[in-house]
Amino acid sequence: MEVFRRPDNPIIESKDVKPSRDGFEVVGVFNAGVARLENQVVLLLRVAEKPIISHPETVFVPIYDVAKNDIVLKKFAKDDPANDFSDPRLIVTPTKIYLTSLSHLRLARSQDGINFEIEETPAMAPATDYETFGLEDARISLIDGKYYVTYTAVSPLGITACLASTEDFTTFERYGVIFCPDNKDVVLFGGRINGKYYALSRPDSPLFKRQDIWISESDDLFCWGNHRYLMGPRTNCWDGKKVGAGAVPIKTKQGWLEIYHGADSDDRYCLGAVLLNEKEPSQIIARSQTPVLEPETDYECEGFFGNIVFSCGLLCEEGRLRIYYGAADTSICYAELALADVMECLKPGEND
Repeated sequence: MEVFRRPDNPIIESKDVKPSRDGFEVVGVFNAGVARLENQVVLLLRVAEKPIISHPETVFVPIYDVAKNDIVLKKFAKDDPANDFSDPRLIVTPTKIYLTSLSHLRLARSQDGINFEIEETPAMAPATDYETFGLEDARISLIDGKYYVTYTAVSPLGITACLASTEDFTTFERYGVIFCPDNKDVVLFGGRINGKYYALSRPDSPLFKRQDIWISESDDLFCWGNHRYLMGPRTNCWDGKKVGAGAVPIKTKQGWLEIYHGADSDDRYCLGAVLLNEKEPSQIIARSQTPVLEPETDYECEGFFGNIVFSCGLLCEEGRLRIYYGAADTSICYAELALADVMECLKPGEND
């Protein structure tokens, strides 16, 4: 499959984003939701920040303190053998897990979809008990003339999926948690199907080590039920360890096209495609046997967490998929695929 990557990728890097407060640095900008707002392309960037290190032997972790309505720092000694620093994203202590950075959502606007003006302050920052470790990975669905934003909230209480809405990307109304822990990668279909709203999600089952895509229904976008298994990893395949929803599903003549992410046993993340029935989206029509986008370039293979391409948003325009994706948990990149090529790669019977 022919993939067009922007020659000037990444299109947004950490250096392009102003830290939200003094004494902090932006360590990653990635996994952005995308939408059209009149004649603009808007992105809701995930911006990861951490304190600027002044003591090499110490790690300071930022945490949102609800009571203080502010970010506080927790200190860890690097030479403490009780703490595990092996994953750059985490600090694992004998009793708790902490994130090494704190993420918020930041708005970026563009006339051409490539050159973005990035706002200097967060569009949505941690504000509740469920967001003390940050907000991550927004997806944007246009439903009944309003933009609905699903995002991942992280805290010691677990990983939850939350919902907000906006009409102008200037003010946001928050509705709180819509999927209990541990659940993430929630995307909303654009509009009702047979009178119901539908969502994809990725619940986590630690006991059985399952990380699959499920589908759910709602009458009002807030209360969800009829949860059903949709699809899971495939043995000895590029998505053999875990799968999760990526961009908001696209309605095509053949059905709902979902660009999802999958990881193998080496935590190499790629993008694939699955086609769902237009009227019964719990039914899979076909699925890609090979990735439609995989880590190949230096900026995708090397970074904060390498060998990752991960998309939360794309635009389908003029027969092409315009994919905005996070590369190596570090930067935002842009690629295009012909919709016809993606549909051609789908194979019936390629589920589990």
